[in-house]
Amino acid sequence: MIDFHNHVLPGADDGAKDMAMAISMLKNASSQGITDVVNTIHFQHPKMEGKNVDYLYIQSEINKLQEEIDKESIAIKIHMGSEVFYLPNLTEIKSDPLNVFGHGKYMLIEFQTYQLPPGYDEELYRLLMSGTTPIIAHPERYKPIQNDINIVEKLINSGCLMQIDAGSLLGQFGKDCKKSAETMLQRNMVHFMGSDSHNDGKRNFCLESAAKMCEELIGDMTTLLIYDNPQKLLIGEKIEPFEIIDIKDNTSFINKMFNWKS
Repeated sequence: MIDFHNHVLPGADDGAKDMAMAISMLKNASSQGITDVVNTIHFQHPKMEGKNVDYLYIQSEINKLQEEIDKESIAIKIHMGSEVFYLPNLTEIKSDPLNVFGHGKYMLIEFQTYQLPPGYDEELYRLLMSGTTPIIAHPERYKPIQNDINIVEKLINSGCLMQIDAGSLLGQFGKDCKKSAETMLQRNMVHFMGSDSHNDGKRNFCLESAAKMCEELIGDMTTLLIYDNPQKLLIGEKIEPFEIIDIKDNTSFINKMFNWKS
């Protein structure tokens, strides 16, 4: 499995506090069958004030972590990236290789929990037109989307992709997040699933457990979210969104489920 979206780089943001914690987290990840970890350091988030998010510095820290992983004989490869906090400057910061994946093809973007700012959809469209596909980080955790799942449909139809947190599916962020994550999966609105791990406690890697729950909802399509699509992202291949399902049409939904699991 490939874990796309986590904060395991020690001391870099609000994730792993030191190398010992990072190694503990990665041992846990390896035990679940995770072979690749895409670290996504917070970028331009208010919580990052005073933190060094220079590309060359982060690359050197990734190399140090990889050296320790290899010493511990943990069969995981670390990949570098960021989780960009939304500001209306996305096309301006895409030139920084830290902020994009797959040779500039993709960018992971997060929003505030309680509101989507005015004009955000226009900025996402400008980013898309510049050649970089926006990936929305954990949309199931945003209150406006919990209240109106059609926002996700509109974003996907405009060209965006969606990444849910494994912890949301496991109920770690409350019933509203869990319900939204399940609805998105049932409607083919999810393209990636990552742990969003931050520590070796309650926010640890949990992709294995979430993948099992995911399989109950969408069957073999789970592999696309935790292997195929993340692999395409890393090498810059095009990722096609799935056909969105209207679950009000029970016959269509049941037929889809049968096809996935057969």
